[in-house]
Amino acid sequence: MKVLVDADACPVREIIVRLCREKHIPLVMVTDTSHRIDDGYSQVITVDKGRDSADLRLINEVEKGDIVVTQDYGVAALALGKGCRAVSQDGLLFTGENIQGLLFSRHVGQKVRRGGGRTRGPKKREKAQDAQFEQAFRKLLEAQWAKK
Repeated sequence: MKVLVDADACPVREIIVRLCREKHIPLVMVTDTSHRIDDGYSQVITVDKGRDSADLRLINEVEKGDIVVTQDYGVAALALGKGCRAVSQDGLLFTGENIQGLLFSRHVGQKVRRGGGRTRGPKKREKAQDAQFEQAFRKLLEAQWAKK
């Protein structure tokens, strides 16, 4: 088992590194060339800038039983399809039960924007979101580690 992170603009990288280091779990950060990551623990995979290039590389690296951290519903759906667990940066655990609804809401939002409409952007990140992520991620690590 390893943890793979869609690391472009990931606000919880430090939490992920700390917990993976603490439990000696391999960690892979996937990012494009517009970001530099050097945390002293992670394996960093840097890909060229391009639409979805980091996402596609991440999905090509995952194996059954891995954990993926992403805010992208499409990446989460692909990870679930490969037998991985996936969690958002807010601590939302992606499952077979909720992923279809999340993908549909993303589709509707894209349709509205393409038609000239506006949708709300994300709210400013708060400390409570970090705590929520840490709690969910810790539980996920422990559950996956117990399966080994």
